[in-house]
Amino acid sequence: MSKISAAITAVGGYVPEYVLTNQILETMVDTNDEWITTRTGIKERRILKDDGKGTSYLAIKAAQDLINKKGINPKDIELVIVATATPDMKAASTASFTATEIGAINAFSFDMDAACSSFLYGMSVAASYIESGRYKNVLLIGADKMSSIINYKDRATCIIFGDGAGAVLFEPNQENLGFQDEYLRSDGSGREFLQATYGGSTYPINVQAVEEGRQFAFQEGRTVFKNAVFNMADAASKILERNKLTNHDVDWLVAHQANKRIIDATANRINLEEEKVMINIEKYGNTTSATLPLLLFDYESQLKKGDKLIFAAFGGGFNWGSIYLTWAYNSNN
Repeated sequence: MSKISAAITAVGGYVPEYVLTNQILETMVDTNDEWITTRTGIKERRILKDDGKGTSYLAIKAAQDLINKKGINPKDIELVIVATATPDMKAASTASFTATEIGAINAFSFDMDAACSSFLYGMSVAASYIESGRYKNVLLIGADKMSSIINYKDRATCIIFGDGAGAVLFEPNQENLGFQDEYLRSDGSGREFLQATYGGSTYPINVQAVEEGRQFAFQEGRTVFKNAVFNMADAASKILERNKLTNHDVDWLVAHQANKRIIDATANRINLEEEKVMINIEKYGNTTSATLPLLLFDYESQLKKGDKLIFAAFGGGFNWGSIYLTWAYNSNN
């Protein structure tokens, strides 16, 4: 009997209709299109503006897109993981609500938060459940409504983030396609440089905190950028070295869409040509947990069975890493 590997067999995605362009941001904060584009590569981002709709709305939409395209019965889904840094609410699981709403009534579910590395870590967890032989259908969703924790008077953060969701289905594979290897790391000493301080158990929300805007995301840009550039590139390089892969072997780099310069640095570190680098940051900005699956969503029609993909991400915490995966199907799109 051949070894079971965990393969991605379907992809779905969703972004809100409202487009927040750099030109609109120019009317909100002291910035301009040239400054934003030069430093980040972002031209626009999507924002979920409807009242009462949170991250679960995005996750549900992405999951439904996958279910419709794949033609899978939601009742056959055994596990739903929602990777997110912006859950609907404290205590109540966003994944549980998502699973119920999409009709995955036979699944158990839970949330995962590793900031911008949430989906990458979620891939490791989903693959482990499949490889164990215990489950055959695991739905992993990366979703974030970052606009809910962004101060649109802070030009250091409001130009970067957008809202969106992407979903993938993991199933067993006996052709040695799918999940191959991982290199995942974390360093808690970096959390002071990227966080939404108030709203957790250490600093609960109070009137003064809200008046001072402390519930919003904060980052020390230079420190985060420096660590992201080094660690994403280093992790991708280590994955190639460990699996005896050269740049010629790699078909695609699937890198977290935080900043075009960070993506370029990662590609340059492994000597990868520009045409092998997935990129959509100009359209969506940094959607945190959703960047990696949204790349797969946008590039699905170009992926071929057997393609070698290198995933890389870096997020607050600090959390980072790289995953090597081979693609398991040819798209019908």
